[in-house]
Amino acid sequence: MDVTTETFQREVLDASKDLPVVVDFWAPWCGPCRTLTPVIERVAEAFAGRIKVVKINVDENQDLAAAFGVRSIPYVVAIRDGRPVAQFLGAQPEGQVRAFMEQLLPSEAEVALARAEAACAEGRLDDAERELAAIDPEPALELRMQELKKAIAFAREAAQAPGADELEAKLAANPDDHEARLALAKRHAAERRYRDAMEALLEIVRRDRNWREGEARKQLVALFELAAGEPGLVGEYRRKLASMLH
Repeated sequence: MDVTTETFQREVLDASKDLPVVVDFWAPWCGPCRTLTPVIERVAEAFAGRIKVVKINVDENQDLAAAFGVRSIPYVVAIRDGRPVAQFLGAQPEGQVRAFMEQLLPSEAEVALARAEAACAEGRLDDAERELAAIDPEPALELRMQELKKAIAFAREAAQAPGADELEAKLAANPDDHEARLALAKRHAAERRYRDAMEALLEIVRRDRNWREGEARKQLVALFELAAGEPGLVGEYRRKLASMLH
């Protein structure tokens, strides 16, 4: 597939959130490109559905070539989750191209973690915990594993709490019912409504920062870790909490 500046966001950056995208920077006048491109296409057939391969003509898309610092071609870069993760320069034999693509595939631990995350999102908490316990930890996955453990904990506590309507009614009757507000925050967190959860916890701190020895603050800190995938939101509420405590 040929990609241009106009289609780069959709075909490369957005697509890389679902599977690795290998970008082949080339030009019609480049002899080594004519050697490498068929090799890439041949290897790509073995990874169909697991890796996407696209081509970018550097003559016609000089802005993209400049953005990636391309000074010599063929230049091949792999994108995952919108970020470059691996690259090589020049024509390579088929075995090395195959090895390059193999390293982009998720490990068994990553696959198992994805299953655990899906189980948690679907409310199958026991399944999520079993999958999580069986994973052979990898340093690169440690943060996601910790986030999932916290998500499971929030979900279990929320499952034992009254329904959201009942909790909202309690707060309407008594805005200082911090137990109800804490339970509501945990329910929001379990549903990944992180802003609502943070706002509820911050309201407890605002009303009584020392309630239950700072329980709301502790839960906020845990929630910051759980919502690490939303750095803008986390930064906003970290600043709000810091401002309130000083």
